[in-house]
Amino acid sequence: MYLKSKFKFFWVWVFALTIPFVSAQTVNIGEVTVSENTIFSTVADFDNQTSGEFINNGDSYIYANWNNDGIVDFDTANLASTNGLTRFIGTSIQQITGNTTSFLNNVLFDNASNQFAFQLSGAVSVGTEANYTLGIVDNDNFGGTFTFQQNALDVNTSDVSHVDGPVEKVGDVDFIYPIGDAGFYRFAGISEPNTDTDQYTAKYFFEDTNINYPTANLSGDLVLVDDAEHWTIERNTGTSNVMITLSWRNVTTPSEILVAPLEDITIAYWNPTDQLWEHRPSVVNVEDQTVTTIAPMTDYGVFTLARVEQEMPCDFTIENTLITPNGDDINDVFTINYNETCVESVNVKIYNRWGVKVYEANNYGLNGNVFNGFSNGRLTMNENDRLPSGTYYYVLTITYNENNNASVVEKVDYLYINGDN
Repeated sequence: MYLKSKFKFFWVWVFALTIPFVSAQTVNIGEVTVSENTIFSTVADFDNQTSGEFINNGDSYIYANWNNDGIVDFDTANLASTNGLTRFIGTSIQQITGNTTSFLNNVLFDNASNQFAFQLSGAVSVGTEANYTLGIVDNDNFGGTFTFQQNALDVNTSDVSHVDGPVEKVGDVDFIYPIGDAGFYRFAGISEPNTDTDQYTAKYFFEDTNINYPTANLSGDLVLVDDAEHWTIERNTGTSNVMITLSWRNVTTPSEILVAPLEDITIAYWNPTDQLWEHRPSVVNVEDQTVTTIAPMTDYGVFTLARVEQEMPCDFTIENTLITPNGDDINDVFTINYNETCVESVNVKIYNRWGVKVYEANNYGLNGNVFNGFSNGRLTMNENDRLPSGTYYYVLTITYNENNNASVVEKVDYLYINGDN
């Protein structure tokens, strides 16, 4: 079937359903608009050729292969976010190909024919929502690109439906990447970039990390690195830095990483220059099975899960993780007690939820040098500003010298400020 004329679809979906029995494919060489509240459908391969313009503001059903060498888009000015839905529904593997990007407002993947039902060698860009119902989108083996625009998100991701390969995100909102490998959904996330033109790409690898990134090359207080999986997170465009989140699952993550206490799990970054795994201070959410860096990254590339040494070689006690700076002498300051004959120094850094350092002190606890809920940071806050109530993160860098054996331990956890009590 050839679509040549410039018109809007109100009834052509019936035509498109019947013609493929005598035609091998549906070819568009003209201008076609699927209006809101109308349906377009083709059971044959859909081929939008170089001269073709296909605007989907309605509901389009694609039951076979899809190729776009022309223009595929939706009405960004007036279209409701729930419209402009392209449904890839099949009973055999569907190829998504083409030389130009298919801009889709909403997209549904639902194909039970094969675990890797969608072979993406073209380019797909999502404006609002990608719904992963059934079937994995494989662009790792076929070289396609999958992009989420500013406010786009994914829903219903699982082992049976996600993207196996790199996923790009454009914009200044936080994002969870719908990525996986070898039939396992293993998401990663980023915090909000600074501008709406920033672009980051993430990919998950369920493969032996040690092949390219030796897991014996550890620095600092890292004691173990995940040797079964890793992620790449790259900044493609822009200059802002983001915090990253990695997830764990017992079906892919080694049991050695998941031993108690789970709070000792952290994120490690592969330094390609020094050929070392480096610790990136992180905070653990046990309920969500995630680990998030507490400060924005300045380096991007390969990341994975790791464990840090949290055992203290001598007496060291954190007395409180709730600060109520109201002058009643109860939890007015962040209190740490330690044996000064063993501990040489304690450096304390405190970050807010956006990864901004609001406080730092060396020789913490000596000569009244304590955190009492006021900032001494100089990045985005005025020095000596009282901090608002909320959740913060502390990083303790503890230098020991016990029996002439020097060591450094880093501890990271939540710190809460309640200025109302």
